[in-house]
Amino acid sequence: MSDIQQIRQQLRTSMRAKRLALSPAQQHFAAKQIIPSAQQLIEHYQAEHIACYLPFDGEISPLALIKMLQAQGKNVYLPVLHPFSAHQLLFLRFDDEKELVPNRFGILEPKLDVQKVLPINALEMIFVPLVACDKQGNRLGMGGGFYDRTLAQSPHLISVGLAHRCQQVERLPLESWDMPLSHLIIGECE
Repeated sequence: MSDIQQIRQQLRTSMRAKRLALSPAQQHFAAKQIIPSAQQLIEHYQAEHIACYLPFDGEISPLALIKMLQAQGKNVYLPVLHPFSAHQLLFLRFDDEKELVPNRFGILEPKLDVQKVLPINALEMIFVPLVACDKQGNRLGMGGGFYDRTLAQSPHLISVGLAHRCQQVERLPLESWDMPLSHLIIGECE
């Protein structure tokens, strides 16, 4: 393992611990805080087809944002691990929480239904989870490269990272495959 890989792995471990240490009240407060900025970006780009994620492992929750988008008639999609292509994501229309099943990482995702898959080029905006981010708009994920591959294949996609303030650092150690975010929304933890 190279020095940069070791540093990134240590950063993942420490940042995951920080976000897991947030209380439910802090998590809720931060999740509410991201909504006005997210709404502003959605309106600015006039996005109708928007991908989100379901929170896992202390990630800032976009659930209230998802409910608001659905109430506004926006089309919301969630990532699903591609069954045949390693480290690739599909995006399925999200309508019903009863259709959610855990994937191989234990993350809830919609049950695969090819009729609900949206081609990646039809997505307009994607809200992405992260382990750490920096002030230049770079993100560090869990290490699987799923979102970096998605963003690399879809340069048209407006990518918005969602994070708690405690996940932001001055500058991340980057690898050649890291894809910068279009925008970053930080939720304060009170």
